[in-house]
Amino acid sequence: MEAEAPGAPKSPKFKKHTLDEPIQRGDTQITEVTVRKPTPGDCRGLTLNAVSNGDVTALTKLLPRITTPALTEQEISSGQLEVQDLTDLCEIVVDFLFTKARKAGS
Repeated sequence: MEAEAPGAPKSPKFKKHTLDEPIQRGDTQITEVTVRKPTPGDCRGLTLNAVSNGDVTALTKLLPRITTPALTEQEISSGQLEVQDLTDLCEIVVDFLFTKARKAGS
């Protein structure tokens, strides 16, 4: 599920996702993740094609750079982050990559 992050500016630069399955990090349980629109610097070392195609390796590198709390590569690749949540986060990221005109099908 995605929604505007509370407390975040009313902007398409942030989207909140409620995890289907919480991630346990020490004594903390992560139930929601806020995704920030990636900048070109966040995408360094990655191809936009790989990110937009949902390449798991690319998302494993990108998501720790743009999520709050910052998901770790280990949490993503070890299965702590469930595949359905990874799919939803991928959709959020891909949505950020396209222009309004492209989203509208122009």
